[in-house]
Amino acid sequence: MIDFLASLKARNECLFYFGLLCLSSAALILIRSKFSDVQINGVNVLYKPFKFALSMGIFSLTMGWYTGYLISYKYINLYNWSLIIFLGFEVFYVTLQASRGQLSHYNVSSALYTSLTVAMAIAAIAATVYTGYIGILFCTENFPELPDYYLWAIRLGIFLFVIFALEGAVIGANGSPRVGGQGGGAIPFLNWSLKYGDLRIAHFVGMHALQILPLLAFYIFKDVRVVILVGFMYGLLALFCLVQALNAKPLS
Repeated sequence: MIDFLASLKARNECLFYFGLLCLSSAALILIRSKFSDVQINGVNVLYKPFKFALSMGIFSLTMGWYTGYLISYKYINLYNWSLIIFLGFEVFYVTLQASRGQLSHYNVSSALYTSLTVAMAIAAIAATVYTGYIGILFCTENFPELPDYYLWAIRLGIFLFVIFALEGAVIGANGSPRVGGQGGGAIPFLNWSLKYGDLRIAHFVGMHALQILPLLAFYIFKDVRVVILVGFMYGLLALFCLVQALNAKPLS
């Protein structure tokens, strides 16, 4: 484990430290949530910033690992600081609002909160589009040291991530992650609806192609055609989750 962390740090030191900062923040927020009874929509108010910090930490470390393969250093440094600024702002604001017992997303109760909600959307879109550019670099640069099946998994993982990260715009336009109604049963902690459609499921499934596909390719499949097929099937799964949600149907 120590060797892995040392390798991760060497590949992209900026995203390594930022990722660790996010993960450490997630751990502290989770501990703090055990001593908080404040809820929003029936859920502990600190669960959302915990999930955000955890997600941003995993994403940053993942991209830190992948960008270690690239040779376009000047672009990578700019990418690093773009992620730190954009994602750092999101984690900070979501955590701040949770600590005050207030909504961060969908909060249009004042001009200031509306502006900050828009700012979060812009930050998320900018980080996502820039990550798409990193995906393009993986299609245009040469990687003679990487197995083709692993390289294709990284490409597919990044592009599926971008597509389903941008699905967040659908959630924002809907004004809620749920489609068809509010209330009803929900999966504990994740708070995904068991009664209505929930756009967060496709969002989650699609974005984590970034980690799942390369891991499957590197350790299990090890064949370009199989990896492409698995990537296609994975994309269909995420699309199915999206269609179910848009039709106000739960997965259960």
